[in-house]
Amino acid sequence: MSPLASLIASGTKLWLDSIDPDLVRENRAAGATGATSNPVIISDLIRTGRFDEQLQKLLDQGLSDDDVAWKLTDQLVREAQAVFLPVWEQTKGNDGYVSFELDPLLEDPQGNIPHAERVRRYIELGKKWSSGHKNRMIKVPATPAGLEALEPLCAAGVTLNVTLVFSPRQYDAARQAMWRGAQKRSDRSHFKSVYSIFVSRVDIYTEKHVPELSPAAQGMVGIVNAKQIWADNRDWWATKNLPLLQEMIFASTGTKKPEDPPWKYVEAFAGSDIETNPPATNEAVAKSGRSFTRQVDKLPPKPVLDEIAAKVDVAKMETVLMDEGIKKFADPQKVLLKLIAEKRRSLVGAK
Repeated sequence: MSPLASLIASGTKLWLDSIDPDLVRENRAAGATGATSNPVIISDLIRTGRFDEQLQKLLDQGLSDDDVAWKLTDQLVREAQAVFLPVWEQTKGNDGYVSFELDPLLEDPQGNIPHAERVRRYIELGKKWSSGHKNRMIKVPATPAGLEALEPLCAAGVTLNVTLVFSPRQYDAARQAMWRGAQKRSDRSHFKSVYSIFVSRVDIYTEKHVPELSPAAQGMVGIVNAKQIWADNRDWWATKNLPLLQEMIFASTGTKKPEDPPWKYVEAFAGSDIETNPPATNEAVAKSGRSFTRQVDKLPPKPVLDEIAAKVDVAKMETVLMDEGIKKFADPQKVLLKLIAEKRRSLVGAK
């Protein structure tokens, strides 16, 4: 059994952190059952030059840079959805999704958009981009405005992926809002929600802000944090008697430190729910020769857990990582728009 096959056999749903059409087909053949998109992915694809013809057609329609960005994203997500639709149909809506991220500029600190307007726009855009799509998830960040938009979006029947989750507080606020929205539906047979907990960024944070952690605990906080939230999620939704699973997505699973094996986080969460892995991580896992078994419900020894609980201020961690996360959320959209403007000049000049 190949490494990726063993990961899937352990109970993990493998999603791809890309909507590159070639990688989507390649990873689907390897067992991946979903994918996700963001502005960084779209920018990287544009830079390859492979999508110049599609860009040219959009530019010829007289669209703005912003409209071109969203039209191209929509096209690429649709193509990925087509690949994974059979999975969605076979699992009756439990798997086979492609996530579509709403406009990150809603959270741009420089935009100074009032809170109520952000909430209104999340609801408006979530309904717009989900309409008519069976296996598209709308990705909403766990910011104050994003969290407030979850209940009305869920009540309207939108399938949601809550992203930028770093702490138990954010996760709890998200699931409570989601459940309130679900209870307003006349039919919950298609209710599906996922919660993307970011992992590696937590370990980068503790290395910088909690250097006093012992070697046994340093580099484990992201894993412990995510596993504890995963267990809470499993137990909480188990009481709701729903036909579809409400799952965690283990995101940010690419290692940031060169001394860490590239499968560090992949291995830690093997056995349940969803991993969205970068293409390079999946490639490294595929070449690792390892066999993956269920680890998601295994925690470090109690002294390590006690040390993490005593030394890591989770509220401070959430604040710092969200400040960084919002910047990392909004800036790539600005880069994408700038890239499209550059493409506009080069493609128009070449005609």
